[in-house]
Amino acid sequence: MPTTEYALDARAEKSRRAASIGIDDALISDLVETFYARVRADEGLGPIFDAHVADWPRHLARMKDFWASIALESGRFHGNPMHKHIAIGFLERAHFDAWLDLFSDTLDDVVPQDEARRFFRERAERIAESLRIGIEIERSGLRRNRMGETRNADG
Repeated sequence: MPTTEYALDARAEKSRRAASIGIDDALISDLVETFYARVRADEGLGPIFDAHVADWPRHLARMKDFWASIALESGRFHGNPMHKHIAIGFLERAHFDAWLDLFSDTLDDVVPQDEARRFFRERAERIAESLRIGIEIERSGLRRNRMGETRNADG
């Protein structure tokens, strides 16, 4: 089977699995809209997002594409979340924990299916941890060479 055909089949299968647990574009839209309304109202997270998001409708559309790419394998999201988060400069574990707590509460309120809530929660935890580690590596100046060895960026 040619690579393109395989990729299309894999994408279709992922979409079928998501649909079987109740995940579709409408659910993703509701989740993103509800979550970011709560983020904006949050005492700790709201000011951070407001300082870095100039165009909320565009940001919400991008976040819907992001989650659709994760859940439905839509391929609609193109971007580099790591660079965006590194550029903020001061994010710490507590920020990611607060984000995850708010996301989890939103899942409980918006997503009726247990399996779908688990899907989103697990992905959100992995994404947050990956971003947090990436930020720590960037701050420490550590880089991995092609052999997997960690070294200081200067040497």
